[in-house]
Amino acid sequence: MSRPKELSHLTLTARAERSARGAPRAADRDGGRADHGAWFLVLPALIPILVLSVGPLLYGIGLAFTDSQSGRTAPTRWVGGLNFQDLWHDTLFWESFRIGLVWAVGVTVPQFLLALGLALLLSQELRLRWLARALAIIPWAMPEVVVGIMWRLVYNPDAGILNETLRDLGLGDGRDWLSELGTALPAVVVVGVWAGMPQTTVALLAGLQNTPRELHEAAAMDGAGAWRRFLTVTWPALRPVALAITALNFIWNFNSFALVYVLTNGGPGGRTRLPMLFAYEEAFRYGQFGYAAAMGCVMVAVISVILAVRLVATLRGGDDI
Repeated sequence: MSRPKELSHLTLTARAERSARGAPRAADRDGGRADHGAWFLVLPALIPILVLSVGPLLYGIGLAFTDSQSGRTAPTRWVGGLNFQDLWHDTLFWESFRIGLVWAVGVTVPQFLLALGLALLLSQELRLRWLARALAIIPWAMPEVVVGIMWRLVYNPDAGILNETLRDLGLGDGRDWLSELGTALPAVVVVGVWAGMPQTTVALLAGLQNTPRELHEAAAMDGAGAWRRFLTVTWPALRPVALAITALNFIWNFNSFALVYVLTNGGPGGRTRLPMLFAYEEAFRYGQFGYAAAMGCVMVAVISVILAVRLVATLRGGDDI
């Protein structure tokens, strides 16, 4: 009489094993359906990116291999790498590329240092701190065209506030800051630092808010001074944010256009002609769309290399991206 019980026990065990083997398949099916549902949720955000970013990028890359020109009646022809070959020997473009690197580094480094100091100040318990934070982001809220016009008035050689202040202090009769070869680029760099510092300050200030206050208190109780606390507590927590915002600032500054266009239009003598401004002139002043697209491809390649180097360095250092 015990044999049927044993068979029943074996049957139940076999069914349990089959159910266990079938459970992952059901879970996989559910996971697959969940993945499809996630894609449908993300699709509305991906479509604008594909249409407005990836699409124009691919079109520009294709345009760089043609002889496309404005006002041309003949059909556009495929010229292969001829535009890139001409670009390789274009000394004016490489000079603008050098100026772009000088501009990007000259703006990004002071921008970060000044923003770091301002963020550390605004993170302290100060009276009217909310007002100081609001005033600090005013340049960020202003369009670049408005910033350029305002600073053109500041640098005006006849009635600008800068020259008027220098005259009042007896430091000379002033100078034409935006038209002289030796002062045009430094003057534009100052404007770039002023205009871009608020966004860096906001990013660093957000990073400082995430630093545990208990660590600062413990370090202070151990006798660590302000500089020691910054190196051992603040900077390690702030470093991922600092690396990210610095990389983004370098890209934004290297691709600057409107600010320099309004201030100097690339002058005097091409001393402030950034690569983006050079490509704009080739496309819309001289009508060389294919050649300008080749310039854009080179700039995209350089930015991609910089991002790749930064990514590899970050991953090797173990920092968050």
